[in-house]
Amino acid sequence: MSLTDTPRANRLHIGIFGKRNSGKSSLINALTGQDIALVSDVAGTTTDPVYKSMEIYGIGPCVFIDTAGFDDTGELGKMRVEKTLQAAEKTDIALLVFSDDDDLEEEKKWIDFFSNRDTPVIAVLNKADILSDPRGMAEKIHRECGLEPIIVSAGGKTGIGEIRAAIIELLPEDYEVKSITGKFAGEGDLVLLVMPQDIQAPKGRLILPQVQTLRDLLDKKCVVMSVTTDKLDQALNELARPPELIITDSQVFKTVYDKKPKESRLTSFSVLFAGYKGDINYYMESVKAIDKLTEDSRVLIAEACTHAPLAEDIGREKIPRMLRKRVGEKLTVDVVSGSDFPEDLSEYDLVIQCGACMFNRKYVLSRIEKARSQGVPMSNYGVVIAYLSGILDKIDYN
Repeated sequence: MSLTDTPRANRLHIGIFGKRNSGKSSLINALTGQDIALVSDVAGTTTDPVYKSMEIYGIGPCVFIDTAGFDDTGELGKMRVEKTLQAAEKTDIALLVFSDDDDLEEEKKWIDFFSNRDTPVIAVLNKADILSDPRGMAEKIHRECGLEPIIVSAGGKTGIGEIRAAIIELLPEDYEVKSITGKFAGEGDLVLLVMPQDIQAPKGRLILPQVQTLRDLLDKKCVVMSVTTDKLDQALNELARPPELIITDSQVFKTVYDKKPKESRLTSFSVLFAGYKGDINYYMESVKAIDKLTEDSRVLIAEACTHAPLAEDIGREKIPRMLRKRVGEKLTVDVVSGSDFPEDLSEYDLVIQCGACMFNRKYVLSRIEKARSQGVPMSNYGVVIAYLSGILDKIDYN
């Protein structure tokens, strides 16, 4: 990834949903101007969701998601629908594609699904060139579902401009303006990045949160200096003035805190992403649940990445070790990765989410809401490490 790329997780996610053979794949091809999805008259051609990153004038960086039909059947069909549900959790704006069908009960369920998650829905009536009465069907959709559909022929490329205009109208107010570092740093500020280069960051590469944070600071016209932990003392000695802000890898929070100048504010990449992608206040409130953990408790570690576990992995090794040192060796710690997040969290006393640089904000917030609605505390790697290190009240997070 180059510094000029917009990561998928930072793009607007536009999901396309509908029954099998409603024309979802032909619609995404028409919207993107590319043959992204396989188009077939055979129902159920799309299996796993197809993600395509694009730059579209007026919308900017976005991701289109083509999903399997939500009316799929059988064991395999059930698995496909589960994948569609996971894609829906990540969707910022939903395109709900209707077909010439008298039964709209499934579409109504999905409208309710998106309404409960504050996800705006654009109704699309596709295949207008072959429908017997597109106007009549549009009126039925409006009457029964409360949505005024855009009548489209993906094959004939008609109505596509109206969909793009509708997407632009529904863009979130803070779209393209949210910053990773927020009010932490401004133009001319000296910012020191402490970036341990261990097995998690192979030779020749920076990990994604470091890259994204660095780009954010450069966009703000900050003066940025980067060091590894072993060069922190030398860097501070050679600076003409203390940095306004130090951003560190959470794993060395305590080390950096003990060495930082009194004037410098301190935070971590993970804490920054907690505010950028999630609900930092809920994370800060939830971390106190650590004090109530016992050896009979159960903790869930949720990683965004699906990498193969490495030695001294922060989520699988370091945080569990810190928790067991505090609570007791018999503490149960489960780990999930990628989109494998349980629907039922009631067996857990605490959920700890990674920085989630690979997820978009919509999806992270859906996880937080799932935990909150079930009364389960949920925090974040950086917040937990700072709390266990006894310095949470000494770092900046707002």
